[in-house]
Amino acid sequence: MPRPNRDRAADLSLPTGAEKVVAVRSMFDRIAPRYDLVNRIMTFRLDVRWRRRTVRELELTPGSVVADLACGTGDFCRDLQRAGLRPVGFDLSMGMLAHARTDAPLAQADALRLPLADGAVDGLTCGFALRNLVALDPFFPECARVLRPGGRLAFLEVSEPSNPVLRAGHGVYFGRVVPWVGGRLSDRAAYAYLPRSVAYLPPRDDLLAAIAAAGFDEVRHHQLDGGLAQLITATRRTP
Repeated sequence: MPRPNRDRAADLSLPTGAEKVVAVRSMFDRIAPRYDLVNRIMTFRLDVRWRRRTVRELELTPGSVVADLACGTGDFCRDLQRAGLRPVGFDLSMGMLAHARTDAPLAQADALRLPLADGAVDGLTCGFALRNLVALDPFFPECARVLRPGGRLAFLEVSEPSNPVLRAGHGVYFGRVVPWVGGRLSDRAAYAYLPRSVAYLPPRDDLLAAIAAAGFDEVRHHQLDGGLAQLITATRRTP
């Protein structure tokens, strides 16, 4: 199964292993108070549209139970509830959970070891967090374990535009403007890390292959707004 580009991560002095778990948890604890505000400003509210598209792509019936992984302050949970679904959120950061703006059930948990029974949920969502996991190797099998056969996952993540002009502009914005805005409104070190953390993501084809190998069919990749974000959907394979 593919692993994040560790050589590239090492070049950027990014943490790995247990060090990454501590660093990510501490970082999100620090930025939790103004996390939603900074997100809206940095994405020009495109993140709202992306999340709603993600919920639609789940294609689940009302009343379905959906686990939102790395739920943060509950953005996805609120959108899931508006769609008539029943979310439960999990996040590694107690700081994020403490600032959550949702009445959905929430729990502190590592996404690699979810406190859920086999086949317990109908759907899974995860927003902009794949690159913050300590490893993807065990993550997709864990998703397959907790998702019922025929259940759906929809993961939203950052991306890079394929158009060279858009890619150049995106690189400047993501690499320079985002840390500057984050530093003004929240924590500069955290928002300098977030653009660099893209190095943890494996190539798209490897990522999709890893999901399929973990027990999923209908694995699809969607580019959003010219590649500013990406949406990955899949269906849990039925035995």
